[in-house]
Amino acid sequence: MLAEIGAKSVGHLYADIPRKIRLDKPIAVEGSSSEHEVKAYVESLLSQNRSAAEDSVFLGAGVYNHYIPAAVKAIVSRTEFQTSYTPYQAEISQGLLQALFEFQSMMADLTAVDAVNSSLYDLPTAIGEAARMAVRTNRRGKILVPSCLHPERLSIVRNYTEPMGVRVEQYAFDSETGEVDLNDFQRKLDSDTSAVYAEIPSFFGILDPRVPDLPSICHSKGALSIVGFDTVSLGGIKPPGEYGADIVVAEGQSMATEMNYGGPSLGIIGCRGESLTRQMPGRLIGMTTTVDGRDRAFSMVLQTREQHIRRERATSNICTNEALLAVGAATYLSLLGPSGLSQLFKTILTKTQYAMEAIKRNSKLVLPRFDGAHYQDFVVTLKGSGSSAKRLQESLLRRGIQCGKNLVDGFPELGESLLVCISELNSKQAIDQLASAVNDSTKELALEAV
Repeated sequence: MLAEIGAKSVGHLYADIPRKIRLDKPIAVEGSSSEHEVKAYVESLLSQNRSAAEDSVFLGAGVYNHYIPAAVKAIVSRTEFQTSYTPYQAEISQGLLQALFEFQSMMADLTAVDAVNSSLYDLPTAIGEAARMAVRTNRRGKILVPSCLHPERLSIVRNYTEPMGVRVEQYAFDSETGEVDLNDFQRKLDSDTSAVYAEIPSFFGILDPRVPDLPSICHSKGALSIVGFDTVSLGGIKPPGEYGADIVVAEGQSMATEMNYGGPSLGIIGCRGESLTRQMPGRLIGMTTTVDGRDRAFSMVLQTREQHIRRERATSNICTNEALLAVGAATYLSLLGPSGLSQLFKTILTKTQYAMEAIKRNSKLVLPRFDGAHYQDFVVTLKGSGSSAKRLQESLLRRGIQCGKNLVDGFPELGESLLVCISELNSKQAIDQLASAVNDSTKELALEAV
């Protein structure tokens, strides 16, 4: 093998690794352990974790602590569904195809668009794929995204678009309301803009009333509109397809699975119109009949991927998706129904408002950081010199409270700030305890600073 690839020796294969970091002696590998020893060791490692069952969790920022009904867990535990792939031998996988068809149909109804595919990896990759869809459609060279976009989502969008020679430019948000700065938005929207991405609620939890107006503004310039949404929030706000969004994207983790150390996630993407549907990555499941017309049947009706005839002309290299979590999301939506989803939205909205009022009594905080309407997430800013969001996090963690994502690195213009998340699992008692703990912690930190 060395001769075939033109290498002189095994050492030659590692020539580009600096000698000073190479190991120059045999690796000291300990002897094997028995099964119970391995089990005890692994359990000792796992015992160092802090779970949502032990701590009060007020973390969000993309992965949320929602309640997943037992029926969802039972369905996704069935071996017939346990795959992250859309079926390769579709004709013998009618059960999974039907479940994915139900997922697509429910999500299309929920978002008011024509078609939703059978899933992507997560929301960030869905945004990146949506941007590429837009560029392939209108051949323009710029994508506009909000400056309050999650830094990780922004990074992934750039990874997806820069190889195509597409620029990613950010439009501002209003520093008081947290809503879209329409003046900056319209100034940056030009004839080279392929698409504009907006989120409702935003990363800061703002239910921005200006977002529904953006698609018509985009269309006036020949640009496409991409809207990201929270799936549960559609129990209370207008679906993006109704106000003209061309492509819709979302994160479905909160409907399908717990936080699970940050993954896996469920990417949702859908669109309006046949031209965009044919540019959508992944696969679409359709319903037809058997040859004799007596029974319904399911099949893959559109699969513009690289593994079949498309090759290098494929719309995407998305192959593995999140079929299992898509089945879970379909189960979740079928259990809640429209009224259940509406009730859940109202519950989270009410608890979000209560939490902001409870914490607001603390004079050391600016809360909420923005004046706009909030849902699920809100920004808390610490006042005074020497204030530290990191130290507040650490103090609350010692009290058994996982509180907020530190925004200092991603959004330095907000100062020492945390993004706090509320879900239906946060009880009134837990929220009151959070408010009390924040009050005690800020006082302690102020005394330490003196």
